[in-house]
Amino acid sequence: MGSMPELDMNRLHALVRAAVQNDEAIETDVMPGGASTRKYFRVCCGNRSMVAMFVPEGGKPEEIGKHQGQARWPFLEVHELLTAHGVDVPRVFGEDTEHGWLLLEDLGDDTLANYLLREPGQKRACYTRAVTDLAKAQKALDPLPDGCIVKTRAFDEDLLRWEIDHFREWGLEARGHKLEGEDRETFDAIAGRLAKRIASWPRGFVHRDYQSRNLMVRETGALVWLDFQDALLGPRIYDMVALLNDSYQEFDRAFVEERLSEFATASGMTKPERERLDVEFDLMTVQRKLKDAGRFVFIDKKKSNASFLRFVVPTVRKVALSLERLRATDEDMRTLDALLRKLLPDETSG
Repeated sequence: MGSMPELDMNRLHALVRAAVQNDEAIETDVMPGGASTRKYFRVCCGNRSMVAMFVPEGGKPEEIGKHQGQARWPFLEVHELLTAHGVDVPRVFGEDTEHGWLLLEDLGDDTLANYLLREPGQKRACYTRAVTDLAKAQKALDPLPDGCIVKTRAFDEDLLRWEIDHFREWGLEARGHKLEGEDRETFDAIAGRLAKRIASWPRGFVHRDYQSRNLMVRETGALVWLDFQDALLGPRIYDMVALLNDSYQEFDRAFVEERLSEFATASGMTKPERERLDVEFDLMTVQRKLKDAGRFVFIDKKKSNASFLRFVVPTVRKVALSLERLRATDEDMRTLDALLRKLLPDETSG
């Protein structure tokens, strides 16, 4: 169980045969992947089309959760959880997780990002749907059931701090902006206080990467959640930051404010809670988007995938915009704003 499965297409074909129950020819095409090591294939057999997901790490103990005493992938555990609570996720047609394979519903190529390139006039409707779906899911998943894998992991102080340090290491130092002396002490102190502050907020279900490349658009307009296997406990605002400060999209502030208000209404927030939401959104943006900027550089340096580098500057700019709103009333954010403007003047201005 602890070994790394090899990509064996014969295993996939056997899985497809079991799902379709016929002997027609099987056609397999490689699909674009993302930043992870997972591989995707579109598999056609007769009039059936499905998506196969191959997970090289699928057999490693740390990739396997426990459900009712049985070893299961986190993807399948969270899939079951979301399905039971009314969240639209791809159907599972077959699994051979011991050898790294899952066979899933083919939802086409319309991620939300792709769909809006073709139908830009649907942006407001799609994002209204995304934020209300999220609010509905958060309410349905509170409280989480006992034994749920999501309850075993959280955005605690250590993880939040690690992600900020990830930016320092890769978003700054790996690009030649080494923090030394007083600047390093200042950055570390602010990073520690920001992580501690966010970790103190109430926690609930967090998808962790709820953004335009992880939402599919059905013909009905419904949105389907993808890439939810890393779900954990965290602040209610986290997924809203992933969605509305998506590195792959640009929104004006009025658009974001409208969606935050829709989220607050759908969540049943009080007026004081809605007023706090803007500050929570900006603080969470600083933490999350610093991590993202560093991650894009890490993917290039460590995985030889430079396709995300073009998002580094827009992502740092999203941090700068949040710092602009926070700096008048928050000394730490004012100091961090000045430090980043000194280190990254071309990325924080504009």
